[in-house]
Amino acid sequence: MVVATKLMTADELLRLPRGRYRYELVKGELIQMTPAGARHGVVALKIGARLEAFVESKQLGVVCAAETGFVLAYDPDTVRAPDAAFISKARIPKEGMPEAYWPLAPDLAVEVVSPRDTASEVQTKVVEWINAGTRLVWVVDPKTQTVTVYHSLAEVRVLTVNDMLDGADVVPGFESAVKEIFA
Repeated sequence: MVVATKLMTADELLRLPRGRYRYELVKGELIQMTPAGARHGVVALKIGARLEAFVESKQLGVVCAAETGFVLAYDPDTVRAPDAAFISKARIPKEGMPEAYWPLAPDLAVEVVSPRDTASEVQTKVVEWINAGTRLVWVVDPKTQTVTVYHSLAEVRVLTVNDMLDGADVVPGFESAVKEIFA
């Protein structure tokens, strides 16, 4: 006997009570996320703060912190929350920022690898971001002190602490020494 599981929508996810966990929605299925560890949080803040200061000074758009949801697909719904994200001013709806989840993929998604993340889980997120229209994905790995930069699934570059991270044409003019993210 096959039992059908009712898939959740982005609106139902938004109405869930807040608690110890945060959630993402993948093809209608609820995914429980444990709170991030200390190192993860510090690294995510360092990269997000640098990005926010630059974007704000140039009035390029908005930077969102972790737990900000983006609807990447509908029916079934997928809602992901990167550790930091950038949306260009040109893509912000005329009526302003939504109260609910962003109904679009960010221009830049930043994923900080947690100790419990598997390579497959991280790669799945990268594929989802790129396929949804995200133009630039940074995968920041505190353990290896690297940043893997995805302009597409075919154009990938790994940066070390000796390199400079830049925003390319997505966040033009942004630069940060990779070593400063992990300092």
